Amino acid sequence: MITMGREPEFRYKQCLIIRTDVKMSCGKRCAQAGHAAIGAYNGADKAIQKAWTTEGQKKVVLKATDERALFELKVLAERAGISTSLIQDAGMTEIPPGTITALGLGPAKSEDLDRICGNLTLL
Repeated sequence: MITMGREPEFRYKQCLIIRTDVKMSCGKRCAQAGHAAIGAYNGADKAIQKAWTTEGQKKVVLKATDERALFELKVLAERAGISTSLIQDAGMTEIPPGTITALGLGPAKSEDLDRICGNLTLL
């Protein structure tokens, strides 16, 4: 019989939000999420970076319907003191240059991000 261990408790996480109204391949979406993750991490407080890294670097990838939704989330996060990274594509492969594709938030306290992103669905 296999017993399941207790699910770890993550006090911190990072939310990566991808636009669903822009046609991107799976690989392109992954790359944009990666850009958003690094950008938001680099802007976060050093103590939060360390705490998040120590507990396993939880990330959640979510959907946003359009560019406006990303900007609204960015403003809410900034008002809450959460690091943000809005990604604008260079246009070298699949989409026009300057297209806003993704938003990275955090790492930050999970409950703070839940207040901002809790109504979004997983990608």
